[in-house]
Amino acid sequence: MASQRNRSIGKFIIMTLAISAATATADTAITIYSKAQPGAVDPALYRPTEGDHYPSPAVPGYAIVRQDKTLSIEKGRSEIKMTDVAALIDPTTVRFESLTDPEGLRVLEQDFRFDLVGTRKLLSKFIDQEIQVFQGVGDSLVETKGRLLSTDGGLVLERDDGSVSVLSDWQNVSLGALPGGLMTRPTLVWDLNASRGGEHKTRLSYETKGTTWWADYNLLWTPEGDGNTGTLGVGAWVSVLNQSGASYDNAKLKLIAGDVQRAEANVAPQPEMAMMRSAAVDLADSGFDEKALFEFHLYTLDRPTSIPNNATKQIELFAQVAAVPARKRLIYSPSGTAYFGSMPRYLRRNADKVNAFIEFDNSRKNGLGIPLPAGRVRVSQLDDADQSIEFIGEDIIDHTPRNESLNILVGSAFDVLGARSVTASNRDNSRRVMEETVEITLTNRKTVAQPVTVLEQLNRSQNSEILEASDRYEKEHAFQIAFEVTVPADSKKTIRYRVRYTW
Repeated sequence: MASQRNRSIGKFIIMTLAISAATATADTAITIYSKAQPGAVDPALYRPTEGDHYPSPAVPGYAIVRQDKTLSIEKGRSEIKMTDVAALIDPTTVRFESLTDPEGLRVLEQDFRFDLVGTRKLLSKFIDQEIQVFQGVGDSLVETKGRLLSTDGGLVLERDDGSVSVLSDWQNVSLGALPGGLMTRPTLVWDLNASRGGEHKTRLSYETKGTTWWADYNLLWTPEGDGNTGTLGVGAWVSVLNQSGASYDNAKLKLIAGDVQRAEANVAPQPEMAMMRSAAVDLADSGFDEKALFEFHLYTLDRPTSIPNNATKQIELFAQVAAVPARKRLIYSPSGTAYFGSMPRYLRRNADKVNAFIEFDNSRKNGLGIPLPAGRVRVSQLDDADQSIEFIGEDIIDHTPRNESLNILVGSAFDVLGARSVTASNRDNSRRVMEETVEITLTNRKTVAQPVTVLEQLNRSQNSEILEASDRYEKEHAFQIAFEVTVPADSKKTIRYRVRYTW
């Protein structure tokens, strides 16, 4: 039954209609899909936009919510209301059914009512009605009664004697009963026809916006020997952001990682996350179980959790893995990416800078072997002087299947520099041929020798031939060659090669 009670909102004292639902505790499950770009979650998303009820719809993700409840349903025609639903629900996705009598319970009509109580909306409902306004004068409140004419720029009241008062500041406003049709929470309403009365175990499912998730990884680098090899401590957390307008208590949480196709009219395609393919892997002692689902990956938390509205929750993706073998790699790629084909993600041109990476294998032998969702990777190192952990760089990773290598860009080397120049060039358009001589100089100001990988892009033509080279190289594909060289301590190393292009 409905009941009435006093309630205050902002500067107002109002009468609200409390609707109680005859339901048992819901068995809730929520599956969250993400459109968040790894490492690019806007801090503004942590704060919902100002408004009476609705949070920001700009959260890059959505969720499928399922709630199982036991309801008392009358035989024949009846109306059922549910108020504990998300404000950003897509009403076209709502499905309500009886698990007790799926054939005998029919949904004749379904409404989603969202004309909610709010300061502006509430005042507009009392235009041409009498209200009481209380203003502070000294230590007391002065009451003004009148018929509300307007709320634009303040409260415009018509007094009993016909005079008009404009009130721009007030402490409280007393209103009559809450107007019909105005609700305190988003409400789903069903017109049902049941062949049998009594208790029914029902299931409600729907899609809502305003939710997303992403992964964050914390790496602790411990160098060994000359500093070119070492170990990593690898930890991972999942962050879940909920601004859907509803809380999910003791819910079964699932996260989908994959490129799930969405039909969105007039919106440029935005892949949720890069696709992953691998066999199911047990996450052992972690909080999540992982398995393949179609061409995607499903992460299921092995315990219930509560996800409050307007909150960010962090959950450990897997227990920290210590002493993962890793290596430092210095890469110099002065010629940028090629015009043809797709290049590895670590080809980032930066003039004379030599990029520093930490590489490790996502293998079970190393204590990992887990399909890793895309996310931000933060790398730190222990300072032996005071045992403090210092941040040394961050990068983002795409979804990474097991048994693949990860290359984490930490930054640019301070003491190792590179320089590239074309020392000779000869082009003969009549013969459709061009030759170039390239010289690359690496400078190492460290006190120990440094191995450096030089990646050269053969980007003049699809057809190229190395005529001569000062150092051994590998042709990784048609548009790239790689030199693996060691630069002596406090010294320089020069690489020269001559290439012929034809077209």
